Amino acid sequence: MNLKPGVGKTTSAVWLAHALHESGLSPLLVDGDPAASALRWSELANGFPFPVIALPVGDVHRRVNDFLGDRQAVVLDAPQLEDHPRITRSIMRYADEWIVPVTPAPIELDRMAPIRGEMADVQSLRAEPARSAVLLNRTNRPDATRTGPDADAREALTERGFEVLDTHIARLDLYAQSFGNPVQAKGSAYMDFAEELIKRQDEA
Repeated sequence: MNLKPGVGKTTSAVWLAHALHESGLSPLLVDGDPAASALRWSELANGFPFPVIALPVGDVHRRVNDFLGDRQAVVLDAPQLEDHPRITRSIMRYADEWIVPVTPAPIELDRMAPIRGEMADVQSLRAEPARSAVLLNRTNRPDATRTGPDADAREALTERGFEVLDTHIARLDLYAQSFGNPVQAKGSAYMDFAEELIKRQDEA
């Protein structure tokens, strides 16, 4: 989830679902965006090896379990919060982990302040607090999160009270041009992303 469009929410959700599948889990991918990009992606790719459902409604948190079956993980692709707040907040009420993809650029970092307020509001509606973390996306170099400009972004986010995942996603055509194509997550940063989330779940 994020306040704005174009930060890599759908790409991250689709690749994460594939990484979970390739890790041996049985994910369900929920497309909560009225634009239905994840669902369209699965259609163009002749289907994904796991179910994809469209639920662009304001009571997602009440409906997801009707489709869950024996699935071991649910990945929910939220629309931009600024345009579809009811849907996004409903997704946040359901999800145990909120992932905020952020490009390490000053304008993107500046947009993070309103997200903290939204998180606090939704946390008050939950029986149990959700975990939340920032995923640095489209980083400048594979090693750039701890040296160079992306390290500054990590530091700035940490100072503002956000937890930043160790995994980051490099700026690569492999991800940027993947819409509509079959996905193989093995060997990609999204496998590391999935493993980190699984570890966080186990620790919780």
